[in-house]
Amino acid sequence: MPENEWMFGIPYGTRDLLPQEAQEKRRVEAALMELFYCWGYDEVATPAIEYLDTLTIGSGRSLEPQMFKLFDKDNRTLALRHEMTTPIARLVASRMKEEPLPLKLAYISNVFRSEQAQAGRQCEFNQGGVELIGTNDVTADAEVIALAIESIQAAGLQEFQVCLGQVDFISGMMRQLHLTESQQERVTHALERHDLVALAAITEETNLSAAAKESMKKVPTLHGKQDVLQEAYSIALNEQGRRALDNLSEIYRLLQEYGVADVVYFDLGVIRSLNYYTGMVFEAYAPGLGYPICGGGRYDQLLAGFGNACPATGFALGIERLLLAKERQRREKTLPQKDCYIAYAHDQLPKALQEAKRLRAQGKVCEMAFQPQTEQHADAYRKSKGHQELIYLS
Repeated sequence: MPENEWMFGIPYGTRDLLPQEAQEKRRVEAALMELFYCWGYDEVATPAIEYLDTLTIGSGRSLEPQMFKLFDKDNRTLALRHEMTTPIARLVASRMKEEPLPLKLAYISNVFRSEQAQAGRQCEFNQGGVELIGTNDVTADAEVIALAIESIQAAGLQEFQVCLGQVDFISGMMRQLHLTESQQERVTHALERHDLVALAAITEETNLSAAAKESMKKVPTLHGKQDVLQEAYSIALNEQGRRALDNLSEIYRLLQEYGVADVVYFDLGVIRSLNYYTGMVFEAYAPGLGYPICGGGRYDQLLAGFGNACPATGFALGIERLLLAKERQRREKTLPQKDCYIAYAHDQLPKALQEAKRLRAQGKVCEMAFQPQTEQHADAYRKSKGHQELIYLS
């Protein structure tokens, strides 16, 4: 092995994008940001590096093992951001606290997590999303879900479904069944991982009645349309659980008004992995992928950690996951369409430059030869690059 072969590699969990891949990624990002802006959201950007204490305010230290950490010149611990909601909460609390509410903020940024890499799951990945800060109204939750659905559609993905849950339903049930703090943590972890076997084992270890055990085991199976809510009401015996279901019912009614409810399903086992969520939560799935392409929910306590208590809701969409889902749904690959290739014979360079300038002013995508070519060679190059037309100046 050559001594310097490492120079041609890249760090674990990262990837290069070739021209067609980069072009498609940029097109999707542009479509998303245009849609966010049309819904009244303004773009913000935050540093890729934050203080570790900042990034762990909302989730405690549970995600610290997944973070890439480093030290500054004062020996303070820094970390690469692992998601965008916490940095934006910090931005709002520090520099936008005097702005009129609600704040509607959007972003497209790269984030970093140390995890087992696979297709659609990298250590460096890109997210696009929005944060709606300053209102706890159910209409705000319905808006972010509807916008998430339209975002997926605007990016070109047709086959997907959104699973809608409620954190308070789960926490209300655990409180209703008087589970210990340790048992609640284990149940929550099992639900996050969709691990039905672990949930059943934890439930059997408790001193709950047989009926209560069956109710707890049933939670992850509560997936479907409106009939699922009726079944959930039968096992939500305290006020907290019933209010959570009322909240989901009202959100679904509003999504019907938006015209997007056909892709929305209730899933009472959805709880999300970040533990700062306080109300409705949702995830979007595409066929063939075993992980969500989009997720979000309500997080009314996160900004309080920055001294600026304020309700909030939002979502993040995984760009790489979305692109992978699109690729798997696409029937055939197509070359990127460019308008024309301009080639020329000897002494025709000035004329070619003028023609390229004229066509680009009209918005045409034009590539120009760097030296004289025969018309035959020029046409072969045009076909290899996917240009629709050859303009040959002789």
